[in-house]
Amino acid sequence: MFGSIGMPELIIILVIALIIFGPRKLPELGRSLGKSLGEFKRASNELRSTLEEEIRVEEQREERVKMKAEQDSAVAAAATPPSATPVPPAPTPAPAADTVNRTTGTDPVA
Repeated sequence: MFGSIGMPELIIILVIALIIFGPRKLPELGRSLGKSLGEFKRASNELRSTLEEEIRVEEQREERVKMKAEQDSAVAAAATPPSATPVPPAPTPAPAADTVNRTTGTDPVA
């Protein structure tokens, strides 16, 4: 919890605090320090939960916008008329049998 503070350093800090504040003020000082740390921890947990909630709400909002866009594009695709697709040209009819052959100039029936 204290990181690199070991037992000897902690004892030295407590002895200095005892000398400075005295034996009557030290328990009161420890109690107020504990309350302050508890309030700080509560506030930081509340802030973290608020941020997580806002992130979750924003993700849901983005998901709704994405789904709405997909629905709109699907509706638009379904609403386009089938004539909008290109139609292949009709085949050209074969020449009639009673026409004259252009290369020879003769009647094909004869």
